[in-house]
Amino acid sequence: MAAHPSSAAYVLGLADDAMVYAQRLGEWMTNAPQLEEDMALGNIALDLLGQARALYPHVGSLDGTGRSEDDFAMLRDERDWRNVHLVEQERGDFGQEMARLLWFSTYQRELYAALLGSSDPVLSGVAGKALKEVRYHGDHAALWVVRLGDGTEESHRRMQAGLDGVLPYLPELFFDDDASVAAAAAGIGVRPSSLHETVTSQVAAVCEEATLDLLAPSWRARGGRAGIHSKPMGYLLAEMQHIARSHPGATW
Repeated sequence: MAAHPSSAAYVLGLADDAMVYAQRLGEWMTNAPQLEEDMALGNIALDLLGQARALYPHVGSLDGTGRSEDDFAMLRDERDWRNVHLVEQERGDFGQEMARLLWFSTYQRELYAALLGSSDPVLSGVAGKALKEVRYHGDHAALWVVRLGDGTEESHRRMQAGLDGVLPYLPELFFDDDASVAAAAAGIGVRPSSLHETVTSQVAAVCEEATLDLLAPSWRARGGRAGIHSKPMGYLLAEMQHIARSHPGATW
């Protein structure tokens, strides 16, 4: 396949979002409020890992380097990652995780629905499989947001705090960076800003049922698509890449 650097940069952002959030959700194993929730979040993490594994080799083909999924996931430094700040933030309160999962899975659902019409057959194929997965992710998060928001005084307070906590990281999710603009122009991708209204209305409907207030952020994170990350990203990569970097070339 001929190299397409601009398309590679766009697909890399999608893959990195999935890879980093898979790592964060995996941290809930043995830490969720219920054993069943340990398994549910673990399975969602595996779905996201599968999306990243499907996309990374395609990036290696598009950028002409032929890099493998391990090359992308285990051997890149922090400045080479193109994920948004939302997915790299540390694991916090369970309510905050459900707020993050609700926003991210709703965004992915609209994203992959749009990518079904991509002129890139690999990307449209990945979108077709992933769309079924992220629909479940969104439904799962919505159930918890309503249950906690419309629950006790304490669960409502913590769910509202969780929802407020992720707000500063949402504008970046819908920001049109150079890679997404070029990919949309080529018929390969979609502009993130085109998803904003639909995603926000769907999340707002869940919040209304949960008796939660959807506020405007007081500040906005940015820079993830350009490789500028927040403090938690370095610690996440150190843990995720430790074995691969300690034993270069090892196979299992």
